[in-house]
Amino acid sequence: MSLRFGYGTNGLTDLRLDDALGLLADLGYDGVGLTLDHMHLDPMAPELAARTQRVARRLAELGLGVTVETGARYVLDPRRKHGPSLLDPDPQGRAARTALLVTAVQVASDLGAHAVHCFSGITPPGTDTDTAWKRLEEAMGPVLDAADAADIPLAVEPEPGHLVADLAGFHQLRHLLGDPDPLGLTLDIGHCQCLEDASPADCVREAAPWLRHVQIEDMRRGVHEHLPFGEGEIDFPPVLAALAATGYQGLTVVELPRHSHAGSELARTSLDFLRTKGASPA
Repeated sequence: MSLRFGYGTNGLTDLRLDDALGLLADLGYDGVGLTLDHMHLDPMAPELAARTQRVARRLAELGLGVTVETGARYVLDPRRKHGPSLLDPDPQGRAARTALLVTAVQVASDLGAHAVHCFSGITPPGTDTDTAWKRLEEAMGPVLDAADAADIPLAVEPEPGHLVADLAGFHQLRHLLGDPDPLGLTLDIGHCQCLEDASPADCVREAAPWLRHVQIEDMRRGVHEHLPFGEGEIDFPPVLAALAATGYQGLTVVELPRHSHAGSELARTSLDFLRTKGASPA
């Protein structure tokens, strides 16, 4: 089964959204990982529904699929990266993050997206682990309800340094929540290289039943730095072969959020790389 490749708009922040989508379509991408942020479909600005419909029409014109991503750094608080999170000590802070994710589910529904991505956040200083898990469980409840009602998978990403940091953490969350139908997994291939004991290809095989979204980039062992392909340590043909073998039909999205200055060129070279490595023997 062939894979469907996308590119994340968090790596194209120097471009207007309309221009970014046109670029990806012209290059031959199948879709886009759309991060809701102040420069690209701002979820906090007025007339969101109307703006979302315009983006939906543009995606349809270009033949692009979409996954909605929620990793914008300062969309809620201009002074705290990714704050407030679902683990925030302030109940109003947690509620603000929950509300943003519920909004993301609605946007995803309006766009016809394949999934909504999210992550847990870092455990705040002075917060014990049991309290952090309890906060996460409570904060995710309304988001899962919204995802269930909209029939949109909620794809949680294990993020190095977060409460849900790895595949074991994802399974802990899944069991804690009672394995709800809308809950799935965002698997970041670089994160597998960074901190999982298993190889990235083996992580793909282990994660297959819960895969709802995939992010991909190069990375080195023990260093959480998203790198262009060929600058890290990942052997990609076995990874891409493992992904294809799972039957995964969502987008596999290039995730280079610190490379927007070279985004147009990296979008081109990344797709060339993935197509070449995907055609190579595993």
